[in-house]
Amino acid sequence: MTDNARAALEHLRDASQFQWYVIPLLLLVLYVYAVEAERRNWNVLFAGLALWGMDWFNEIGNALVFHFSGRAPVWGARGHTAYQILIGLNIEICFMFAVMGVVAAKFLPPRGTRLLGLPNRPVLVAVNSAAAVGVEVLLHRAGVLTWDWSWWRAGVPYLIFLIGYAPFFVACFVVHDMPRVRTKVITVGAIFGVDALALVLFGALGWL
Repeated sequence: MTDNARAALEHLRDASQFQWYVIPLLLLVLYVYAVEAERRNWNVLFAGLALWGMDWFNEIGNALVFHFSGRAPVWGARGHTAYQILIGLNIEICFMFAVMGVVAAKFLPPRGTRLLGLPNRPVLVAVNSAAAVGVEVLLHRAGVLTWDWSWWRAGVPYLIFLIGYAPFFVACFVVHDMPRVRTKVITVGAIFGVDALALVLFGALGWL
């Protein structure tokens, strides 16, 4: 086991690390979604939830990598946190991803708008994913986001781009553009249903 993985495990689901700032952060996240619900802006609301659900899927997979390798997760979250949910996910990261999809969806232009002569959705998936990878590199250099595998690092950012973020924004934009609210509900429900099942099953097995 790497030192980084050991450091992240030290605070895994340790309630004694709780800090009161979690409560106002939670209210701010709820406020973001309450505003969209009040405006009946279902495109943005469900787009935000879709991205958040995709992050949970990745975080569960990351924890499984650590369990089965016994060495390290693909990425780890270490350092001060109010609550360490999974080895690569703390409460602050969780709240960030809960809002990220809403922000990305709000910046979406109409589908017919072209950027640099190209359809805007693929361009924005690439731009948002590249920006997110850039932030991850800075967090890694700050020592709060750790990478212990040679194929997941700043020098080889392709997998971080393709696996770590592009699917998030694809799901976000696809759900945003779905023509019917019912379809959005079913899609987001399926994403979170898989997440919930995995958390219950793998959590009960002690793999998370």
